[in-house]
Amino acid sequence: MNWSKWVRVGHRWLSIVFTAAVLANLTAVAFGRQEVWIGLMALFPLVLLMISGLYMFVLPHAARWRGGQGAGAGE
Repeated sequence: MNWSKWVRVGHRWLSIVFTAAVLANLTAVAFGRQEVWIGLMALFPLVLLMISGLYMFVLPHAARWRGGQGAGAGE
């Protein structure tokens, strides 16, 4: 598996972790037991999601800048 596929798979798993962290935060708020660490629990996967999402966004453009065909070329 190449680097781009690993980033895509990691991005998908991070989205699951982020969703679970948000649900845990909402549950804590609903029960009135909100803690700072629960609120910050979603921040780490969110930052990683942003980095991997930006990488996947720039990837087709970088391929065109290098002179190759973009990911969506030829469709």
